[in-house]
Amino acid sequence: MDTESARRQVFCGIDWAEDHHDVALVAADGAPLAKLRITDDAAGFAALTTLSRGLLVACLRATGRLVYAINPLAVARYRDRHSVARKKSDAIDAAALADILRVDLAYHRPLPADSELAQAIAVLARAQQDAAWDRTQAHNKLRSLLREFYPAIIEAFADKAGGLQRPEARALLAVAPTPAAAAKLTKAQIRAALRRAGRQRGIDAETDRLAAALRAEHLHQPLLVEQAYGRKAIALVRILDTACVNADELQAAAEAAFDQHPDAAIITSFPGLASLSGARILAEIGDDRTRFADAKALKAYAGSAPVTRASGKSTTVLARRVKNRRLAAVSYMWVVVALNTSPGARAHYDRRREHGERHNATARNLFNRFLGMLHHCLQTGQTYDEHHAFPNQPSKIELVAA
Repeated sequence: MDTESARRQVFCGIDWAEDHHDVALVAADGAPLAKLRITDDAAGFAALTTLSRGLLVACLRATGRLVYAINPLAVARYRDRHSVARKKSDAIDAAALADILRVDLAYHRPLPADSELAQAIAVLARAQQDAAWDRTQAHNKLRSLLREFYPAIIEAFADKAGGLQRPEARALLAVAPTPAAAAKLTKAQIRAALRRAGRQRGIDAETDRLAAALRAEHLHQPLLVEQAYGRKAIALVRILDTACVNADELQAAAEAAFDQHPDAAIITSFPGLASLSGARILAEIGDDRTRFADAKALKAYAGSAPVTRASGKSTTVLARRVKNRRLAAVSYMWVVVALNTSPGARAHYDRRREHGERHNATARNLFNRFLGMLHHCLQTGQTYDEHHAFPNQPSKIELVAA
């Protein structure tokens, strides 16, 4: 870049808030050029466009300008460099943001330029993950309440996958929210509830089993208290119903969008990853190949790479706490399934465990290894290969024979 081009560089800092945003423009030599507070509406965005000629996140994608997301902690520490009094305002933060890029641009990376499909997958996959967390929370609240007055319904579905999240359990609770009401249900009513829940096979056997479970002897709350608990249970069942529907519908949408993406074949070629988990992976790493400088950067972003602290004669290796928690949440499911489907992953895990490593550390190490392989495969356009991933490991047939 020549001297004249460098002199024309302008850095824009935007301090985002809920109802307004403070904007500051700084020249390459640090001289303030302009500052403005805009509202969070169309008029405010028009004023920003006029001031900075399109330096807006939405406009950025179309104009090719770079946007950098700066951690608020970094802004706070940078602000302290200029004021020992620790004064703060949104306008000061906006100017600090622009100065951070002007002085330390090399230490920050711009927001990735993901494709439109990848951005859509990110919206759907994150929404589905939120809905799944809401579903779990709603289930736990309902189960905690039922333990207080209605243990029979919990025991009836204790051995069933999903437990109270199952449509049959929710259908029964809708028609019989108390133990007294459940004991009065006829087999015809139970059968009808099962059909409404979508069950098609084994209805008669399941009806007999549930009838026996709901009519068994249990301790009861006083009648009025039990009825009050029942009304609260109905409210929680409605919340759980909504959460289950949201999670299922968003899962279908996320999987459908993910299956259209060119990276889907590479991601799902890895043991332990299917359409939903693959969509969650893609949502967090995107499809901009320049987003991560190397595999180490991806591992640090996911939290699988350890952190080494060395001072004097002391060296400590710790698990990374600052990470993308959505990506880290996928790791547990990925590793658990991979251990059952990949002979190499199982042998790698068992070998480290035999040397005394704890489960969490071993699982994190395996996740770290998979991420390195995934980064390589995405960069080179290759699918996963078990023999290249874990060379000199016994095949699945040999493991079964052993």
